[in-house]
Amino acid sequence: MSERYPVTVEVICRFVDEQSNLATDQYVFAYHITITNQADVPVQLLTRHWIITDMHGAVQEVRGDGVVGEQPRLQPGQSFEYTSGVTLKTPAGTMQGSYGLVTMDGEAFSTPIPEFRLLLPRVLH
Repeated sequence: MSERYPVTVEVICRFVDEQSNLATDQYVFAYHITITNQADVPVQLLTRHWIITDMHGAVQEVRGDGVVGEQPRLQPGQSFEYTSGVTLKTPAGTMQGSYGLVTMDGEAFSTPIPEFRLLLPRVLH
């Protein structure tokens, strides 16, 4: 989180059994993200950067504009929520990254997306 422009990111993730195919090593995970502008100025999310790591250490990086086709503007205290997904070739992994944002005055900053686990239920038992 930027100290000057605090924007928080919360993640809830789940395994999507009905879209996965364990026989072909296709493990689908959905993640629901809530981005909250805790700054005292409006901000706009412009870009995303993901680092996706499977349980064998293979890393994918994804960069792009906005999230789910949007570049949301958030007033102070406002949140934006969206759900997206990722497919791994292993039953476990992690994701982390950052969002690139800008104030309405044009000052660019980034906020981290904390690491979260992608985990097939019962994989670590």
